Amino acid sequence: MNTPTTDAMRTDSFVSAELYTQVQQFYARQMGLIDDRFPEEWAATFTEEAVFEEASRIDPLHGREAIAASCRARAERLEAEQIDFRHWLAMLDVRPQPDGTLRTRAYALAMRTGRGGPLDIFASVVCRDELVRSGELWLVRHRELQHDGVER
Repeated sequence: MNTPTTDAMRTDSFVSAELYTQVQQFYARQMGLIDDRFPEEWAATFTEEAVFEEASRIDPLHGREAIAASCRARAERLEAEQIDFRHWLAMLDVRPQPDGTLRTRAYALAMRTGRGGPLDIFASVVCRDELVRSGELWLVRHRELQHDGVER
């Protein structure tokens, strides 16, 4: 039986367990901020010049302020509609890059629940990020979201 040898399977490109845990904690905090409707704090987890691409958007968002504005509008919409929204990230792959950045890939479920209503899995997404270090923190410099079932 032949086994493909690709970069995705190379164990020498894994990060340490400590760094992997830091990245997991980053995402747990980041997703909590957006789900708990803290748009400014959530946007602060992106670099000033960050790019946010999503398959359902016509144009990518450029810069932290555009990302914050979009998040504020979303939070206001969810509050007006009385919808709780949650993100669940899993299957996180973290790869170090020669320049010190990290490339991550994760599956994400976006779920919503109308107050008093049933859970609705809104979207299944592949999230690809480029993370950069800023002091002791990691920030997203580029995020690409690909929704399952959407024409590419």
